[in-house]
Amino acid sequence: MVEKKIALFGGTFDPIHLGHTAVAAAAAEYIGAEKIFFIPAKRSPLKDSFPEASDDDRLAMIALAIADNKKFQLNDYELRKPRPSYTLETVRYFQSEYGGRALIYWLIGADSIYELSRWYGIVELIDECNLCVMFRAGFEPPDFAKFKDVWGAARVEKLQRNVTPTLLIDISSTEIRSRLATGRDVAGMLAPQVADYIREHGLYKSGSDG
Repeated sequence: MVEKKIALFGGTFDPIHLGHTAVAAAAAEYIGAEKIFFIPAKRSPLKDSFPEASDDDRLAMIALAIADNKKFQLNDYELRKPRPSYTLETVRYFQSEYGGRALIYWLIGADSIYELSRWYGIVELIDECNLCVMFRAGFEPPDFAKFKDVWGAARVEKLQRNVTPTLLIDISSTEIRSRLATGRDVAGMLAPQVADYIREHGLYKSGSDG
């Protein structure tokens, strides 16, 4: 018997910003999730470059950013793996941890839907968890109709059913890195304790990789 709903939020979080925590809180409330795990990736399998900040620094910044929300938890599963981690593997790890007692939701931004066809095991992922596409600032509402011939109508209906509206907060880690590298203001983009950590550790001073 399913006892709870668990949301998983993956990404490089380089750095984690107020947009991340705001949309995660809104999605968790919409879904009715008991917990939401922030899962930093060593790097995206779809990108050639690694995050600019180290694994330890990103973990530390996430811990600071989520400390005040009891629903938020940090998990380093993907960082402990020796190679880029795939979402399907991470979902299966959490399924095994909860032993079928939880519905697993994976949160992604609406800007990612056109990359979904490139994701490892995407058909299995759609079948085995609830992919929740969060409606983000600057993007049109997601429409999965074009994928019917690829994934089938039932999977497209499941994806459409799990579209999750969130706050429209237009903040990006890329913009933050660029601002920090050139000494510009990032007020209102980062939690104060994260901004303090970045300043104290001299992060993002050498330029952004985009």
